[in-house]
Amino acid sequence: MDHPNFNVDNLIHMVSRRGFIKAGGLALFSIGLGGLPNFVVEAAQKILPNQPFYRKKILICIFQRGAMDGLMAVSPFTDINFSSARPSLFIPANKLPNSPNLIDLDGRFGMHPSMGSFTGLFSQKQLAIVHGIGSPNNTRSHFDAQDFMESGTPFNKGTSSGWLNRAVGLLGHDALTPFQAVSLTSSLPRSLYGPNSTLAIANLQDFALQSRNNPMVPNLAASSFEELYDQTSASLLRNTGKESFEAMKIIQNTDIRNYKPSPKANYPNSPLSNSLKQIAQLVKMNVGLEIAFAESGGWDTHFNQGAQNGIFARNIQDFTNSISALWNDLEAFQDDVIIMTMTEFGRTVRENGTGGTDHGRASCNFIIGNEIAGGKVYGDVPVLVKENLEDGRDLPVTTDFRTVFSEITQKHFSLKNNTVLFPDFSSIPLGIMKT
Repeated sequence: MDHPNFNVDNLIHMVSRRGFIKAGGLALFSIGLGGLPNFVVEAAQKILPNQPFYRKKILICIFQRGAMDGLMAVSPFTDINFSSARPSLFIPANKLPNSPNLIDLDGRFGMHPSMGSFTGLFSQKQLAIVHGIGSPNNTRSHFDAQDFMESGTPFNKGTSSGWLNRAVGLLGHDALTPFQAVSLTSSLPRSLYGPNSTLAIANLQDFALQSRNNPMVPNLAASSFEELYDQTSASLLRNTGKESFEAMKIIQNTDIRNYKPSPKANYPNSPLSNSLKQIAQLVKMNVGLEIAFAESGGWDTHFNQGAQNGIFARNIQDFTNSISALWNDLEAFQDDVIIMTMTEFGRTVRENGTGGTDHGRASCNFIIGNEIAGGKVYGDVPVLVKENLEDGRDLPVTTDFRTVFSEITQKHFSLKNNTVLFPDFSSIPLGIMKT
């Protein structure tokens, strides 16, 4: 008998090559929260003990797509070469009346005035900044640079998996829940492609699950959900399928729409903020989340970038306010969480003729957590004279992004095999992690 809420065309295979059953025994499908078939819920309730997942370490990655101007976010404000290269975009750190000024971090670097919500995190040493970070591949193509950064192999276009998917495989256990690695995006990002179980959820309220953009996931066909259920129900009684059903029950029984964040969490009204709020919900629901992904757009500032006000100021304010809200919302979980940002490349040192900046090389990124040795700007930013610039125009890449990504991921998750995470790469950690 066909169930009215089931659409076989929406059936999605969300599991790894190790098998349908090991990753949870349940093929996830696009369906409203209120439409989970009754026989699935009833079966889960009969066979599952109502016990939470063990608390796990969680890494939240946020991709700034479009190439963020790291020199405007965190400016070397004492460098006269920088101020002369940006006559209309440079923001001073001295106190000017009736004008927002840079937030002086250490006497050399200053954060954009719209990043005030990061000030406390930096002073409390929960925020570290890495400057001069980027890819060793000097492409200035958004598509290629993002692909290289998300695959983690900057000179190999043939890599089929993403570095975060490989991190899932190194966690040392099979997925007990479909929510082990979740992207709050409409389609699966390149960094989560691969053989290990990952999931894209556009909106928790709709529970719209997508994986069709993952080339490593095979199609699964079944004439009905009952047939699929019959094929796996025996294993649900003895293997890890019960954890998958438990996670589904938690989502099913949670009032997502009326979620109330911590009183300290002031989320802006924006797409990024909405994604991060949903990540906070998944963390608090304790459904086994270990890796989360979100993205922010609008960083390709060729025109009318603005200084204290304008496109960049609005974007960076939303970005930092959204992340700060997430961090405050996760107050009880902060010891288990690290938030790390990334962007494909930076912008030119010199402003262009249309009040913006063009595609450059190095940028900066932000890492937040109680495990972080924060309150410091890491990396090497040389004096911005022409002879120190890449191609005579760009902030040079002095820290390979893999150095930072591998240190954070390996130490946070206690991973052992860095050659799998980033093949053909080794580096000396910057010391961003406390231990």
